[in-house]
Amino acid sequence: MPDSGVCAALGYSEESGIPFEMAFIRNHYVGRSFLQPSQLIRDFDVRMKLNLIAPLVKNKRVVIVDDSIVRGTTCKARVKTLKEAGAREVHVTVSCPPHMNPCVYGIDFPDRSKLMAANHSVDEIRKYLNADSLHYLSQEGMVKATGRARELFCMACYDGHYPVPYDPVLDKHIIERRRRQAQTLGEAVAKENEQIKLLPV
Repeated sequence: MPDSGVCAALGYSEESGIPFEMAFIRNHYVGRSFLQPSQLIRDFDVRMKLNLIAPLVKNKRVVIVDDSIVRGTTCKARVKTLKEAGAREVHVTVSCPPHMNPCVYGIDFPDRSKLMAANHSVDEIRKYLNADSLHYLSQEGMVKATGRARELFCMACYDGHYPVPYDPVLDKHIIERRRRQAQTLGEAVAKENEQIKLLPV
């Protein structure tokens, strides 16, 4: 999947001997769909994000290599598009382990209730995607690919071990919450001032 899955797809192609094809062309004016606030917007972004070159997949067994599955919105749509274009089989491989926990340090993953892998088995996710198979890279495999020690990486979104303690009350959304509270307070003051104007002097 362009662009984030391309490097992993090239490596997968080299190791497996399966030819690499850029069957999807990305619209670079659409951002990460999982960051959008509503499912309606996410679905729209997914439709706008990637365009398929159908002759590259018709009557073929296809392997999608993606960088991650967060909510599953994008991947499900891509599998559907490939099958509608005539792909005989669609196999999904993911170049990281399943995302089981939110990132509290700044990357905008949703809370655990909205993470696909935190609430469903691999086979349940495969069925949801309507894929013929689904494979994730293991935590060990991901670390091994870097050639460095596991202790050098934050693995919290995969294993739930947060290396730096954090206060849930002071999380990364505190500024947004304070802004909303300030706006609410401002609205209350404005309404009170309006009420005062209506009272007889």
